[in-house]
Amino acid sequence: MVANIKPKIQVPKTAETPPSRRMPNKNVLPFFQKLAAAIEKPETELEYQSNFELLIAVILSAQATDVSVNLATRKLYAVANTPQAILDLGEAGLKSYIKTIGLYNSKAKNVMKCCQDLVDKFASEVPQTRHELESLAGVGRKTANVVLNTAFGQPTMAVDTHIFRVGNRTGLATGKNVREVEDKLIARIPQDYILDAHHYLILHGRYTCKARSPECGKCPVYDECMFKDKAKFIAYHSEEDYRHRVQIGS
Repeated sequence: MVANIKPKIQVPKTAETPPSRRMPNKNVLPFFQKLAAAIEKPETELEYQSNFELLIAVILSAQATDVSVNLATRKLYAVANTPQAILDLGEAGLKSYIKTIGLYNSKAKNVMKCCQDLVDKFASEVPQTRHELESLAGVGRKTANVVLNTAFGQPTMAVDTHIFRVGNRTGLATGKNVREVEDKLIARIPQDYILDAHHYLILHGRYTCKARSPECGKCPVYDECMFKDKAKFIAYHSEEDYRHRVQIGS
């Protein structure tokens, strides 16, 4: 047993890391080929059974985890999974199901308004155009992009915090704002991967290219990535794993 091992390890900083150099064009296709090989099911982790359920889940997911949304919507959709059913439930009734989700008060108001618009303007059907989707309460460009892509198979890119980070860190699509990254991604993603690219990138960012501690040693696109500190994180995780093994006596 080794004594006096200091458990504190210097973690390389990533928050202040500037956008990486632009990924060379020759790397883009292999980048997506390798992500596709590593991610068997490029799909949202939100649970839904209809386009309406997807729309509401995406509205509720803003600044919340998919896990927390799924826990709430499982119970909600069991009793109300259409626009009229949620309107009949009432705002107070809706809040009782989504109160575990962040910002649930404002989200409840938006969901109620959205449901009313769907009933009044779209015969309770989720519209299939960006203009119509963005006319609904609680629906901005990102939410519209998710619905257009996931529900209707349109080649859109919904840039959330994960995709924004992956785009800038890997050099695939660098930009100072969400729209800039979105436009560059749409321009660079190979056509064979455009429909699933949103899910490839968000899942890669959620489980591998993490914000504070990217797992570069396990990254399937390590060779294509332009992140200048990627080697440091391999060393960091190697040291972290070693100290963990020492502490448990292996």
